[in-house]
Amino acid sequence: MGLEAKLSGDGFFVTQLEAIINWARKNSVYPMPMGISCCAIEMMAAADPRYDIARFGSEVMRFSPRQCDLMIVAGTVTYKMSHVVRKIYDQMPDPKWVIAMGACTSTGGMYRSYSVVQGIDQFLPVDVYVAGCPPRPDNLLNALIHIQNKIGNTRAKEFQNKKRLELNVIQNN
Repeated sequence: MGLEAKLSGDGFFVTQLEAIINWARKNSVYPMPMGISCCAIEMMAAADPRYDIARFGSEVMRFSPRQCDLMIVAGTVTYKMSHVVRKIYDQMPDPKWVIAMGACTSTGGMYRSYSVVQGIDQFLPVDVYVAGCPPRPDNLLNALIHIQNKIGNTRAKEFQNKKRLELNVIQNN
């Protein structure tokens, strides 16, 4: 009656290879957690049974950047730490995405000092910003949904253009 009945005969599916690849990419986003301060507790809470990040295929938080395609930066980033965050981002394979979680990550938050970066978009290309101090876990899940939609609607050529844009930004800084 369902899909099995359609496949039992001489039927076949017609689709684009890019659509299958994007479907697989968006349903298996592996986050690289960069829990630098208090927002990291809320990021960890997104994995508990109440919020259940596993529904989105992102429960496997890898601590190896070479196995991740999404970096979640959660917390206050200092200039000394920004070099480490950028180095980890550079080690991630392409295509890759970034979520800036919390007010401190996005704008420096309440810390207006010489040592705190006033927004990680100064050294990383951010795809989604999560508001709040600290943001709730369901806000992080909403950002993950936005990333999945972005992945599903992106063509392979756009990934190549994003990489060229990042290289131009790095060379200009």
